[in-house]
Amino acid sequence: MKQKMLPRIVAVAACMALLLAGCGSSGSGSGDAKDSGDAGESGASELHVALAANPPSLDPPSVNSNIVGGIGIHVYESLFAMNQDYEPTPVLAESYEVSEDGMVYTIKLRQGVKFHNGEEMTADDVVASMNRWVEVSAKANTLIGGSVFEKADDYTVTLKVNEASSDIIMILASPIQFAAIYPAEVVDKATPEGVDEYIGTGPYKVAEWKQDQYVKLEKNEDYQPSEGEASGLAGDKTGVSDVIYFDVVTDASTRIAGVKNGQYDVAEEIPLDNYEELSKEAGVTVRAERGGTLNLFLNTTEGIMADENMRQAVLAALNCDDILMASYGNEELYELNAGWCVPTDAQWGTDAGSEYYNQQDAEKAKKLMKEAGYNNEPLVLVTTEDYAEMYNATLVVQEQLKQAGFNAEVETYDFSTFMEHRADPKQFSMYITSNSYNMLPIQLSVLDSGWAGLNAPEVAEGIKAIRQAASEEEAAAAWEELQSFLYEYGAATVLGHYTGVTAMNEGVEGVNYLRFNTYWGAGVSK
Repeated sequence: MKQKMLPRIVAVAACMALLLAGCGSSGSGSGDAKDSGDAGESGASELHVALAANPPSLDPPSVNSNIVGGIGIHVYESLFAMNQDYEPTPVLAESYEVSEDGMVYTIKLRQGVKFHNGEEMTADDVVASMNRWVEVSAKANTLIGGSVFEKADDYTVTLKVNEASSDIIMILASPIQFAAIYPAEVVDKATPEGVDEYIGTGPYKVAEWKQDQYVKLEKNEDYQPSEGEASGLAGDKTGVSDVIYFDVVTDASTRIAGVKNGQYDVAEEIPLDNYEELSKEAGVTVRAERGGTLNLFLNTTEGIMADENMRQAVLAALNCDDILMASYGNEELYELNAGWCVPTDAQWGTDAGSEYYNQQDAEKAKKLMKEAGYNNEPLVLVTTEDYAEMYNATLVVQEQLKQAGFNAEVETYDFSTFMEHRADPKQFSMYITSNSYNMLPIQLSVLDSGWAGLNAPEVAEGIKAIRQAASEEEAAAAWEELQSFLYEYGAATVLGHYTGVTAMNEGVEGVNYLRFNTYWGAGVSK
């Protein structure tokens, strides 16, 4: 099964990579990145990237956040990473072998790789980092929890997996809560809140983090890239700009004005209702990426929401057309579809459970509320204004629930506080987030009990059925059944599929995209 399934997974991911290239992309290949290096030498050595929110952490394994991951990929590296074709590729690993029974992976490490503190990376660092990753990354723990990394010699580690599966290296290479390698002493001092020293092997070093203002990265002059040209998150990632500032600019209009007047070279998370305006702006390049789904997650464990009828009442009341229009403002930049994966994916794209999607049925909602014994208890929708699409969608959902007879309240926080409330089912009834596409459905946040508290045996059984499937068709059928369960149980719903927009000064070259914008190859011509 392993020999058959892994090539298929890679092929599907390659198709997804083409899809993620998006419309109007200005991302360039490794050749363009070299050209932008010349531009950087003749003028600017700083790159300013405006972010929509303050990063809650700089510890990617422990936080499921695009901002944390997007900064982290410039600082830390992993054993394997995805190239531009979504193929798992050695980065800090040199090679690997798998035992006959598929239970033991022997991974050879690259020698001579230095951390930002000047110390050489060895097996001790890898074992400490990877065992922590399995523990603190909810996605890793869900998929390979119980697996153990051990030192064989200074440059060899073994991974004893919890069960044989075709997707182990794909999981190790996943960019979501990726398996960053730290010095062992940094791992040893880590607390439940994360690491407090930001030392990796990547092309940039953390020079300064000024909360709510910026994260400043400086080029790692001693960076030792893996073999091959830059490709996705793998290959030669040698930095072009001397300094990258990730500036925290929570107000979208300020980000837009800043990229227009040159204060910022790049502005991420541009509201989609500004897309057409910026597309016509002289001196600005706009890139759109079809990137994922806008989702509503419901509390399945606490209070009145623990009643399945109550959750189904919420789903019955939703009008996704209105929610998406309020979130994105342009029908060309979103799609109504119940699927949790890329709709056009030949294996994982399915509308299973769509009878529970976009029902727009207030009368059904009222009937289900009555069956649940609802007595006007407040339903708390937690959100953040730092992400306009999430905030706007939350306000529309609140109004739709009120019209159906719910006592719906909105609590708004900064992004970091929102993430704290989101992680605790005692502090929310539901919340909305935008979630990027995953390479495999088993990596979806909705299946992670640490994301919204869903802890049903059907989830673990469904994941197991997908991973142990004997054929592509059997795996697809298992995912279809699991997606149906998510809707039938009322755990969550897709609201729609979104397109993300990044705006850049026209002089910026070498920005690429794979799950995150990558800036190591980026420079600014003057």
